[in-house]
Formats: sequence, structure tokens, C-alpha cells
Amino acid sequence: MPLDAMCIIAVKHELTEQIQGMKIDKIQQPERDVFILSLRGNNKQTQSLLISVGADDARVHLTEHKFENPKAPPMFCMLLRKHLTGARIVEIVQHESERVLILRLDTTTVLGERSEKCLIIEMIGRLSNLILKDSDDLIIDCTRRIGGELTGKRSVLPGLLYRNPPVQEGKLDPLTATHADFQLLVNKTGEALIEKWLISRFKAMSPLICREIVWRAYGESDFRIDAIKDDSAALTSEFFSLMDTIRTDRFEPWLILTKDGVPKDFSYVGIGQYETAFEVINTESFSKLLDGFYTRSEQIKRLGQRSAATLKTISTVKDRLLRKISTQRMELEESARGSYYRECGDILIANLHLIKKGQSLIIAEDFYSEKNSKIEIKLDPLKTPQQNAAWYYKKYSKAKNAGIVLAEQIKRGEIEIDYVTSVIDQIKRADNESDLNEIRNELIQTGYIKSYIKQKSKQTESIPHCFKSSNGMLIFAGRSNIQNDKLTLKTAARTDVWLHAQKIHGAHVIISCAGSSPDEATLKEAAAIAAYYSAARSDGKVAIDYTLVKNVKKPSGGRPGMVIYNDFKTILISQDEDLVNRLRIDK
Repeated sequence: MPLDAMCIIAVKHELTEQIQGMKIDKIQQPERDVFILSLRGNNKQTQSLLISVGADDARVHLTEHKFENPKAPPMFCMLLRKHLTGARIVEIVQHESERVLILRLDTTTVLGERSEKCLIIEMIGRLSNLILKDSDDLIIDCTRRIGGELTGKRSVLPGLLYRNPPVQEGKLDPLTATHADFQLLVNKTGEALIEKWLISRFKAMSPLICREIVWRAYGESDFRIDAIKDDSAALTSEFFSLMDTIRTDRFEPWLILTKDGVPKDFSYVGIGQYETAFEVINTESFSKLLDGFYTRSEQIKRLGQRSAATLKTISTVKDRLLRKISTQRMELEESARGSYYRECGDILIANLHLIKKGQSLIIAEDFYSEKNSKIEIKLDPLKTPQQNAAWYYKKYSKAKNAGIVLAEQIKRGEIEIDYVTSVIDQIKRADNESDLNEIRNELIQTGYIKSYIKQKSKQTESIPHCFKSSNGMLIFAGRSNIQNDKLTLKTAARTDVWLHAQKIHGAHVIISCAGSSPDEATLKEAAAIAAYYSAARSDGKVAIDYTLVKNVKKPSGGRPGMVIYNDFKTILISQDEDLVNRLRIDK
């Protein structure tokens, strides 16, 4: 859902307490509409402020997620760095009851003079924008340059005087409305659901909150306004009670989840209208609420978009292999009839004296049958009896050789399908762009996709995921099959502990033991990491095998990431994504 103006009031109040007075240390633009301001306080406290001006996910909040930046920063990012690096956040202001937040900043010019600038975050749907203006209200630049001919009302261009977005005409501000205003609107209205009536009469009111007001007043949310004209006391009471909550900053971050635990919505007050249909939980802060609701889901969405082409290519390879191996299995079944061709040849040799040239069929005694029954053998009338027998022997020889070749081809095909399936699983589990690049490089090296980029210099080699156990031991997890091979077979010591999800695709996980044995807590934590980086990530409990690295071998001709191991033990571990993120040190 879009972040409504009332919720922005709550976010502004929280951010004022947390970041007002902090200085902007770094500015990054990992996505077209996403900006990260790294903030630093006088007590060396650091925070990361996320600003998004996407059409569907405009928002501002603190974030704990890490983002990968483009190799070259965009022009607007460089401009922000020039003007705002080192700036101090003086105040956070909201424009009336609109979805606009303004960061008032104390900056220093190149000449060392103090200057005030404003970073304006407009979260207004498809016209969402991030605008930098100077102390004279002139626009320095913005993410979306909008000409007047596009909107008919307002231009947002460098050098122009900044004007506030137009307010919603014909609607009252619910925070300044009086009881008399409210009753007058009730008396004037016609037939409509109270929810829709509230939305049409008051700005900054989301459908969720309007339904909640009605539910609190009447116990259900589909009441019509004309049904309560003579007695609107309950509706009036709940409406102004909510406004008092907002005016006195008594906000609470609530997350609404489906029965499956999928985030559905969020609010700044407790929601009761869903009763038992959804789960409503109180979260620690609005930043954590929005960070969890938007940021991770957006990362997954973007990764899905970026990985779509690679996933399609490798899925096509898998489909082709499956069709090929299906055909080979049919041919193998056909080759199993080789003994039949040999028997026909033997019977023809035994009955040459009964066959005449030009004959197309012979019925002879089948001495291979236990019942000595008769058998019909087709003949080529253009061939001599001896040539017909030779033809059947030749078919037998081909079938015999084909059986050997096909069995070997099917075995190789099954190994290749298993490898391709592991790559598909890795693409779906990729956490960031680095993981995807690692997988793409592997596919280039193995010949599944072509590289159209001439590499002028050697690329920086990626490193495995790195973790530190609660007892201080280092734990590593491979990002790709090639990296799995290197981690297990080259980097790890023979006395380190190797872990892998049992009988399913997953990352190789290494506990760096330095010659000692890992404690039980470290072993369980490493097993949780192995479960998280496996095809069973979404399952409840996962069986994890573990053994010493010296017991892990590469099979002859094995594809990247494929190993065999012995002398292992198994631990059953529950999924725990929070634990994995807490242990991570390569954030």
C-alpha cells in the first residue's frame, strides 16, 4: 500500500527523535529511485536513511539492509554529494497534511560559507520526486524533471522557483476539522458507504483507516452514511479520537500479516476490523516496519527482474536436456529388443532351406520359446534368405552397441540435469547482485551462456558469504558451484568441518576450526546457514550432513559443485533467517 500522509506524520516524529542533528557522511544511489544517506552523529552513532521516490513504493525510513551500488554513480547522486556531504540535518518538516517531507539542512559552500538547503521528498504516486533546493527556494535539481505541459499546473525543473504540490481541493484537513464541520458534512451527504464518504470528504485518509473508524463505531465496516444521519455520535467520537491520537503523537507501528505470514498492510494504530482473518502484530519502530514491508520485498522483486533472462536461458537448457534424455530412454527401450533380432536371425539360418527368394513372410518353429510355438518373421522379398538373416544380425549388433552408448549418454545427461537444476536453485536463492554475477560467470565458464563483454582487466574475484559464530568461529558459504569447489577443495583445511543439506542442492558450508572441533552452538549455527543456502530454504526443518573436509572428494568428471563424502553425521535443524543475518559479517 502507499504510505499515507497520516503515517508519514508518525514517521516524521520518529525520524526527528533519531536523526535530527546528525550529519550526512555518504550518499549512494543503488537504484534509479532509491537513495541512501549514511548519517553520523556526534557520539559516533551511525544510521542509514533510505529515501525512495518510486511510483509504487515512495517512502523514507531508516534501513538495516545493504545495497549494491553501480560502478559509476548517477549524475544526480554526484550532485547531491557535492552539495550535501557534511550537511547537518536541522529539522524535518511535513508540508501540511500531505505526503511531502522536507529535510532542512545546514551546509557549507566551497568558500566555507554557511548555507541552508532543503531536500524535499515528494511521495505522491507517479509524480514522486526528490528535489534539492537552495535558500532562495530555487530548484538546484531533481530526480524527475516535470514540465508544465505534462501536468498542466506545476513545473519542476532546475532553476525554477519551487512550488509546493497542489493540495486536494474540496477536502478538509481531518486534523483541523471541528465537530461542527463533521456534523455539517454528515447532514449534507447522500447514500454511500461511510468508508467512501470519509475518503471523499477528508484528505490524508486511507481506506484502511476509514474502515477501521467505521468498525470501531459500529462493529462492522460496511455501514452506509445515510443510515446514521440521525445518530452519528459513535462515528464522530471514533473519528476525533483518532485525530487526537495523531495530534498527540501516540502512534504505534502495526504490521498486518496473512495466515501464511505474508505482509499485507501496515498502520499507525491498532487494527481490529480483520478480527481473526489476519494477524496484527506490533513492531519495534516505523523504520523497522517499513524496512521489512518494502525493502526486502523490493530487493527480491528487482533481483527477480534482473535474473529473469539468465533463469530463462538455463531453464531452456534444462527443458532441452529433459526432452533429449526422454528420447534416449525410448531408444534404449527399443535397443532392448536386440535379443529378438538375434533370435530371428538364428531361426532364419535354421530354416534357409524353407525360404524362397521373393517370400515376404515365414512361419517357423520358435525354438527359443519354452512351448516350441510358431513365430512369424517378416522378410524382404528383394533379398535372398541369407541376406535377410544377415539383416537381422546387423539390427542385433546395432541395438547392442546402441544400448551401451545410450546408457552412458543417459547417465551423463542425468548428471548435467542435476547440475543445471542446482544452478536454477542458486539463481532463485540469490540474495544480491554479487550472487547473480557469480552465477553468470560460472555459466560463462561452463559454456552455457556467452559473454558479449570484452574484459579489459581482470575482474575482482568474489569471496564466499562470511559469518562469525556466537563463539567466534568463522563460517563460510559458497555463492556458486565454482566457488563451492574452490572453498571445499582448495581453501578449506583438511581438518575444517564441511556441511551440506542432505540430498538436495545447496551451498558448501565450512567451519574454519584451526585444528579444533567446533562447539555444539557453532555446529548448529553453521547447519542453520547450510539450511538457509539450500533448496529447502522455505521448509520447516532440514537434514544437514557434516563431516571433515578430508572426507569430501570430487568425483571423476563431476560438474562444478558436485562432491561425494563419507564418514558423516546428520543434524536436523530448523530454519532461522534472523539467526543467519545476525551472524553475517560480510554485510
